[in-house]
Amino acid sequence: MGHKLRGLYAITPEYEDGTRLLSEIEAALAGGCRIVQYRDKTSAMPECVTRARALRELTRRFGAKLLINDDLALTVLVGADGVHLGKDDGNLMAARAMLGPNRILGASCYADLAAAQAAAAAGVDYVAFGAAYPSPTKPNAPLAGTDLFFAAKTRLTVASCAIGGITLDNAPPLIAAGADLLAVITDLFSAPDITARATAYQRLFEETQS
Repeated sequence: MGHKLRGLYAITPEYEDGTRLLSEIEAALAGGCRIVQYRDKTSAMPECVTRARALRELTRRFGAKLLINDDLALTVLVGADGVHLGKDDGNLMAARAMLGPNRILGASCYADLAAAQAAAAAGVDYVAFGAAYPSPTKPNAPLAGTDLFFAAKTRLTVASCAIGGITLDNAPPLIAAGADLLAVITDLFSAPDITARATAYQRLFEETQS
């Protein structure tokens, strides 16, 4: 698992307009973002395949990694760099076996360190904890505080990812506590200048040595 996972982790917004989606992801990549997750709960499968293929080309052009949310088959189909699985999205050990050793496997662990330890034992490359802050996307999610990232840093060998309600202003304590990745949707894609916002996030990681 030689993936150095650190930095801004852009998660695609739910847009009906695929062209807008690609142009905004390109803006984030231009700002230095090197990890993108394609998450799409609304498009029909043919459209998902089209978008995933386009994102694969785009991320490759920037030397960035593309992960697919909750869909192992689509990950393999488009040659993505990995998959992110939620709690009920399949067996992590089986997913690792299907992906092979070189693709990235991530798992949602909410605010549960024990779940993260089990995921690490199953072969994931990173665990995602959230919500880091109250999130407009998932308002009722339990909060994963900085103490959880401290604990993960000392007790896990895999990378940790913070998700939920993250903004440029509230991100530094998470990085200082040991978060390797910041998964961001709203604060990135609602920014007036997505490229500048992505650059600002990447700069936080350079300024904060975990």
